[in-house]
Amino acid sequence: MMRVYPDQLLKNLSPLKQCYLIFGDDPWLCETSRSQIYQQAKSQGFEEKIQLSQESGFNWNELVDQWQAMSLFSSRRVIELTLPQAKPGAEGGTIFQSLMQMANPDVLLIITGPKLAAEQTKSKWFKTLDSQGIYVPCMTPEGSQFQRWLDNRIQHFALNLTRDAKDMLFSLYEGNLLAADQSLQLLQLLSPNEQIDSPELSRYFEDQSRFSVFQLTDAMLNNSQDKAQHMLSQLKGEGVAMPIILWGIFKELAILLQLKSALEIREPLQPLWGKLRIWDKRKPFYLAALNRLSLLQIETLLASASDIELKLKQQGIEDWTGVSHLSLLFDPKAHAALSHIQLNDRG
Repeated sequence: MMRVYPDQLLKNLSPLKQCYLIFGDDPWLCETSRSQIYQQAKSQGFEEKIQLSQESGFNWNELVDQWQAMSLFSSRRVIELTLPQAKPGAEGGTIFQSLMQMANPDVLLIITGPKLAAEQTKSKWFKTLDSQGIYVPCMTPEGSQFQRWLDNRIQHFALNLTRDAKDMLFSLYEGNLLAADQSLQLLQLLSPNEQIDSPELSRYFEDQSRFSVFQLTDAMLNNSQDKAQHMLSQLKGEGVAMPIILWGIFKELAILLQLKSALEIREPLQPLWGKLRIWDKRKPFYLAALNRLSLLQIETLLASASDIELKLKQQGIEDWTGVSHLSLLFDPKAHAALSHIQLNDRG
């Protein structure tokens, strides 16, 4: 298997392969890997970009047509295909096989999707594509791997941080590359040349008086609606990117779903706290939400969050009204009154 981790991808983009497989659950790594490939492709005349997604009713012949079509602009083209479930099925597998036998130097195929299980990387469709390309697994680094990533980004922004400041960043941001990268960019703007220690870093975070996404999701879990709505408008006013907010909400809902599913089959929560890395001080937030919300309500919340994300990815619409509505649904009373409402496409 030609597996290349995101931090090594740049070194492996020359010459370009026929196909790149970007699968994983880390939005920052997925996005960074995509843009590195696009940049390299652009420098080699791949000007046109076609985006396809295997939603229900997707016609695989569309991919074949795009593969064989002459470019409108006589430039080379990038086809990006999203597999939301990472399951192309028998038909998709057959199509991949025939495309890989029709090498086309003027087409570059990028396939994106969620994290792959080990058995999926042994499947026929995956091996077919992998034989002509590179697999980029984008899993959020943890522990020493996250430390290495953080050190590299600190170096990238040419920041001078003391050991204790690095430790503080590590404990604040492990598991959230998007937010970590945003903070480092801000630090570069505020203190490009001075050395930064942890008291300085604490002051910087306080001065920003920014409500973090973590505080927002805690307020949602706790059903502190006034607080959550106030924080949302604050985050919007500060220009915090919608993907970061959605990342935080999805993370908490995925945890809630796991905990609630365990409760439904009378499994003890104790082993899950450690596995999901939930500290004692945050347990009350989850317990409050678990006592309030049913499994169906948590699933409804996830479905609503997915709709907002889809609107953002496919139409570029930042639906702040939708996120505000989503926050209200953390209250079961609101579910009865609001969950049937379909939000229209307002930005």
